[in-house]
Amino acid sequence: MAKLIVLFITAFVDMVGFALVLPLLPYYATAYGANALLVGVLVSSFSLAQLAVAPLWGRASDRYGRRPMIIAGLALSAVAYVVFAFAGSVWVLLLSRVVQGMGGGTIGVVQAYVADATPPDQRTQSLGWLSAVTSLGAVVGPAFGSVLDQAGGRRAPGLAAAVLAALIAAFAWRFLRESQERSAGFHAAVRTPGSVALRRVVSHPREPASRLIWIYTIAIGAFYGTGPTMPLLLAARLGVTEHTIGYFFMYFGAMGVIARAGLLGWALVRLGEGRLSRLGIALLSAGLLLLAVARTYPVLIASMTLMPLGTAFLFPCVTGRLSQVVPGADRGLYMGVQQTFGGVSRVAFPVAAGYAMDQFGYGTPFLAAAALVLVTLPMTRGMGVMQATK
Repeated sequence: MAKLIVLFITAFVDMVGFALVLPLLPYYATAYGANALLVGVLVSSFSLAQLAVAPLWGRASDRYGRRPMIIAGLALSAVAYVVFAFAGSVWVLLLSRVVQGMGGGTIGVVQAYVADATPPDQRTQSLGWLSAVTSLGAVVGPAFGSVLDQAGGRRAPGLAAAVLAALIAAFAWRFLRESQERSAGFHAAVRTPGSVALRRVVSHPREPASRLIWIYTIAIGAFYGTGPTMPLLLAARLGVTEHTIGYFFMYFGAMGVIARAGLLGWALVRLGEGRLSRLGIALLSAGLLLLAVARTYPVLIASMTLMPLGTAFLFPCVTGRLSQVVPGADRGLYMGVQQTFGGVSRVAFPVAAGYAMDQFGYGTPFLAAAALVLVTLPMTRGMGVMQATK
């Protein structure tokens, strides 16, 4: 538990820094002449870099330990935020997003750390707590970002995020311990090559690990891939600006914290992972649908309540089950593979969302995302009793 507390503190502060700058990105980009499509490219560049390096981070953590990879990722993030702070064009913003995505490729390593340090029957709950603390960071960060932008100008949020990333890297270096013992037998364990794991998700989509990764891929793209274009919809329909957008994201994140910290454990006991995943899919889809048609604050608030509830129920269940259906020596790899496929969708969705917004209206990408999320419902069949692949 002590290991997890240190990890949760690390993840919380890291998310505060990330959330400081993300809601501001569309406003800074449009100030430099970007349209909605280019904003989508900027958003997706983070995920493109992340998907390229996530399996490498995961495999390296399987071999050399989770701790050094987490610290290295934080250091890269600090560099990215400095670049963001001094960006004066869309292309420098793009560079900052790529470097940040490389640092963010360690999310699978963080999840593998939690799985290492937690008994199988408690992993979903522990992953839910990880999501809760990162969601809490997403509550705090945007509001600070808006305040810093007003008080210190456009460089202030990026510099503040860089300082936070550097400080938490030093904290992790001092206090974070390795998640599990690296015995000679562990190092000698037969491991699946990364390229084989990636291909198997596509070539064997009905296997337990593959199905879980596909559910995650579609849902994460629908949620995070369209979310960064949300400020454009809110600005056009409700007059929300860069000075107030942080408070909407603050509410968005608060709902995630409440669901993960207060409801997830209770719901798991009563529904189990399979039924709770299906409920999460339904809630996420409904929230996206409401956002597509939102023109008043009550509809917007309903949407911003349902979406984080849905993801709070869905993502910990899927990731927790994935950690159990793959061999322990490949856990970091498969967590990275999940992030790679999720990264592909987070690349495709923002670009498609920006294009759809430009061509067909502000609500179109959210309507399409709602429909795609519903497609994953049949994939959850038998999820509660999935067994490890051989």
